[in-house]
Amino acid sequence: MKRWRTDDLTRRAFVAALAFLFGAPAGPDSAQAKSPTPAVRSFSPEGLARVGDYFRNEVATGKIPGAVVLIQQHGKPVFSEAFGVRDVATKAPMTEDTIFRLYSMSKPVTSVAAMMLVDDGRLALDQPLAKYIPAFADVTVAAERHGEGRPSLATEPLKRPVTIEDLLRHTSGITYGFYGDSPVRKLYANSDLFEGDFDNATFVERLAKLPLAEQPGTLWDYGHSTDVLGRVVEVVSGQSLFAFEKTRLLDPLGMRDTAFHLADGAQRGRIAEPLPEDRFIRPVAGLIDPILPRRWESGGAGMIGTIGDYARFAQMLLNGGTLDGKRYLKAQTVARMISDHVGPETRIARDQYDFPGRDSGFGLGFAVRKMVNPPLPAGEYRWDGVGGTFFFIDPADDMFAIVMMQSPSQRGRIQTEAKKLVYQALGR
Repeated sequence: MKRWRTDDLTRRAFVAALAFLFGAPAGPDSAQAKSPTPAVRSFSPEGLARVGDYFRNEVATGKIPGAVVLIQQHGKPVFSEAFGVRDVATKAPMTEDTIFRLYSMSKPVTSVAAMMLVDDGRLALDQPLAKYIPAFADVTVAAERHGEGRPSLATEPLKRPVTIEDLLRHTSGITYGFYGDSPVRKLYANSDLFEGDFDNATFVERLAKLPLAEQPGTLWDYGHSTDVLGRVVEVVSGQSLFAFEKTRLLDPLGMRDTAFHLADGAQRGRIAEPLPEDRFIRPVAGLIDPILPRRWESGGAGMIGTIGDYARFAQMLLNGGTLDGKRYLKAQTVARMISDHVGPETRIARDQYDFPGRDSGFGLGFAVRKMVNPPLPAGEYRWDGVGGTFFFIDPADDMFAIVMMQSPSQRGRIQTEAKKLVYQALGR
């Protein structure tokens, strides 16, 4: 695994940006500035060994076929190991260049691409979505009617437009149809959203014909918001989503294996596969399999990539928007992305599908932990993918961890247990 250099001046600028955004005194004469800075924790060898033992046991007991795990601090790996096999059928060993289906770990990449346009002055968070996709000017909002028997679906007008910020923080009212059983979710599930070989433009036009699940800005509702954001990137940039990301983000970062499908069939042997009994039996978020070629570049769930690629992306974020001397986002922009945008002051509701959890809010593309939940720290930001991949970034200890595996049914349990082990190894 390649080692990355951390720029101390960049990190200081990022800390200053966080202080500016969150109101912490940053001047040299402030009382807080004179307080001793808490020492950054270091990983213990014994704790890291327990992380390795945990994943070896998961493979040995047949719960997962394999995994790749990276823990990086101060710009250098402190733990990097591959476990088990890519595919139990071929018995090909898991390696660091294995390609994984990222699913919703695509969302942070698309969110960063959009925020690059914000930094360019070509996009603003308070702009209405309809400015870029006019079909959303006339979208309606679902309203359940409760009479005798089961709820029925009616519609009502928008109370305010969907904004770019709504797309980034999942408050647009645009939902998914593959979980929940409300009338509007069933409507999404039974619509023609995914018929044929469509592109992003066609997808959002179809989506705009469906009602929103709720009024914009009223509920955190996980859905196709980031797919729509990907189309906004296309309209603003004049390029396809992948072309923009490849030119401005992926190629400059060295993320050579990150894409929206596997373009080179000769690389098929590098793909990680789940256990036979742990495969999806129906499309997820409209995707039959992200490996397969298609026109739709799903910014919310369609990417594939390697742990090395995603590590470059995570280190750039941890550095406050820079890597190897090149700036991708302003430090203030990264700080804005990892602050909570759905806090109590926003009056945005949370329901049983509040995937960030009670101890967390949501920023612009990431869940953000607001409360210490030992050993999990406040300030950590993160997301995961339904196929089993997950990552978390801890600015206070200048570290991040990424786990890549294709084990859908095991991801929640393993994410919870592995994160505890990582933070315990850090002395939390």
